[in-house]
Amino acid sequence: MLQLHSVTKRYGPLTALDGVSLEIARGEFFGLLGPNGAGKSTTMSLIAGLRTPDSGTLTLDGEPLTPANVSARAALGLVPQNIALYDDLSADQNLRIFGQLYGLRGAELRARIDEALEAVQLADRRRDPVKTYSGGMQRRLNLVAALLHRPKLLLCDEPTVGVDPQSRNAIFDFLEARNRAGLTIIYSTHYMEEATRLCSRIGIVDHGKLHALGTLDELLARLPFEDEIHFAATPATAAFATALAEQGPVARENDTLRFRFPNGAKLSSFYALAEHHGVPARAFTHERPTLEGLFLHLTGRTLRE
Repeated sequence: MLQLHSVTKRYGPLTALDGVSLEIARGEFFGLLGPNGAGKSTTMSLIAGLRTPDSGTLTLDGEPLTPANVSARAALGLVPQNIALYDDLSADQNLRIFGQLYGLRGAELRARIDEALEAVQLADRRRDPVKTYSGGMQRRLNLVAALLHRPKLLLCDEPTVGVDPQSRNAIFDFLEARNRAGLTIIYSTHYMEEATRLCSRIGIVDHGKLHALGTLDELLARLPFEDEIHFAATPATAAFATALAEQGPVARENDTLRFRFPNGAKLSSFYALAEHHGVPARAFTHERPTLEGLFLHLTGRTLRE
């Protein structure tokens, strides 16, 4: 449905996007995961036709996505990172403006506004100025404003920044329902838990480069270890930790020791060694690999840095 081929975008000496190629299938819920400044918003603005790449091409169903191609851009909905609403106007007035910009009029526009406000539980506040809304309410209204014209591709650029947990879950539920109904969604975030919950496929970006691409299981399979085991650094575990170091590196963080279980190794041998040194199973905390760990492995830094 959407193709990016060797797309590069620079801002002066800064390369915000560096030769990114990507294909999005119809009906996907695709995630762009990376820290602030990774190139996620630049990618979104290029797909939306708000900016032109310095090199490379973008197409939607075979049509070029450029600022000049209005028909292709009309098939998109954009939820920007910064809320794009008129504070002094009501929810109803805001949606009327956005609907009219897409050519909606009369009974059809009124019906879509009613449907949108009901979907995000704002029908009872429809005539109140947006400036009286909470941050979560504004985010939900910002979301349905991008869907009034029923686009075939929705771009969500970090749509939950500054949102309370209840509103965040409401946004997740809303987007998942729309995706199940057939809407293709591209969702950028620096929260790995959001990408893990929502996205059928994830692209990990940093410093303008696409470092990895795949389903969650495919991405985690790229790690050289399968599991991570933590236990306390105490006199009782000292001999065990020394013996364990012969199987692989044992890292220390303050009073906690961390051992990354190599791919293909058997947990039974680990616990047999622990039993031999008198360390009970309850002393260990067992953790599965995470996207945070993969990002650190690929880039040498955490998502929050």
